[in-house]
Amino acid sequence: MAKKKDLLKEYEADDSNKEVSRSDFPPNFVFGVATSAYQVEGACKEDGRGPSIWDSFSHTEGKIIDNSNADVAVDQYHRYKEDVELIAKLGFDAYRFSISWSRIFPDGLGTKVNDEGINYYNNVINSLLEKGIEPCITLYHWDLPLHLHETMGGWLNKQIV
Repeated sequence: MAKKKDLLKEYEADDSNKEVSRSDFPPNFVFGVATSAYQVEGACKEDGRGPSIWDSFSHTEGKIIDNSNADVAVDQYHRYKEDVELIAKLGFDAYRFSISWSRIFPDGLGTKVNDEGINYYNNVINSLLEKGIEPCITLYHWDLPLHLHETMGGWLNKQIV
């Protein structure tokens, strides 16, 4: 605790510490916010989404201390318009989000394309563009379809690529 107090005193005494504003960055600097599908979307069993390795892990007894999971999360799947509105209201230029592989290809293999999942991401992207927010996509954010993990061994199998 003493170290923390010393650091705070040192920080407060340093005249170079000042508030940071947009003008401190180059004019073309992109300010954005970011999320991952598993952490915000929820709707884990809706509209054809398949289970991911995180769904399985978070539902395994003893893996998560408080037994929480992202079945609902912050419900961005149903509330994305509110989220986009907030991003715009806060003045951000970009939104980096991940696409849940399991929402697009429920079995992970692409044998069946989930049109509801495609529609969801198209709607999110269109809402962002309408507000002048640049969508930045992460194709994989650690939520591998469970089927690929169980049948192929996940990323340990070169065939997954």
